[in-house]
Amino acid sequence: MPIIDVKGVSIRYITGDFKDIGLKEYVMRRLKGNYHITEFWADKHITFSLEKGDMLGIIGTNGAGKSTLLKAISGIMVPTEGKMSVNGSVAALLELASGFDGELTVKENTYLRGAMLGYTRAFMDKNYQSIIDFAELKEFQNRPFKQLSSGMQSRLAFSIACLVNPDILILDEVLSVGDGAFREKSANKMRQILSGGVTGILVSHSVPQVRSMCNKILWIDHGQQVGFSADVKRYCDAYEEFLITKKLPKNEDEICQLQAGWMKRHEKRPLKGIKTEEQKLLDILKSADEESARKAAREFLAS
Repeated sequence: MPIIDVKGVSIRYITGDFKDIGLKEYVMRRLKGNYHITEFWADKHITFSLEKGDMLGIIGTNGAGKSTLLKAISGIMVPTEGKMSVNGSVAALLELASGFDGELTVKENTYLRGAMLGYTRAFMDKNYQSIIDFAELKEFQNRPFKQLSSGMQSRLAFSIACLVNPDILILDEVLSVGDGAFREKSANKMRQILSGGVTGILVSHSVPQVRSMCNKILWIDHGQQVGFSADVKRYCDAYEEFLITKKLPKNEDEICQLQAGWMKRHEKRPLKGIKTEEQKLLDILKSADEESARKAAREFLAS
């Protein structure tokens, strides 16, 4: 039995002008049949399933409908159409920097955020120091939260979020916080959590992260499902080629064609750190004395 089973799920937003026209005008227009609404389908006919221990990477450009889908899986939203089965407890790390009070200190906010996530005071007392150490905020714990940079705020939020122990873990761009070293530490922490059999869903604009962490992949574009597969490499190659060519594939054959284009393009790139014989010769000619340069030239011509 899949731990997550999504079948033909569509999610619709409805917008109208109720706030602008007021209750009286709204009632009058409804009676006259002159009240209009605007429908926007954030996701349309999304289908996939995950087993226990799977790590799904969701890729797509901004506005693809990725975050909306995550909100439905986490229970924040209800799908307009289709069926969704989620079997297990869910922890969703969607908006890390929300829920903090800028006037409180880092320490006070740590306990506040822990309480919001359902942790007891005793649990937070036990884990507080490890949270601060992981976030690299030991020297800032008594400062007002508003004095921290956005990166430092996100580091604290991520450190607190790492305490979760769910069946399903949803990550929306949370591995992009902090500098390069902290991002690597965050990714390693997530791998540690996921190695315990947790099922994960990762939304990230970092294709290398998806390549390294996921065993299944879902591609969405403007709410439409491009494809779902266990071949993460093929989809990542095709997606990176799509970002260059802007040619959206319509089927698996076209995804394979995009991958082939990416691989061909990648083969033409000079490998960093590897020099050709000509490049080596030019380096010698630029830096060596006249005799060494002549020797190198004779060897090159004789080869």
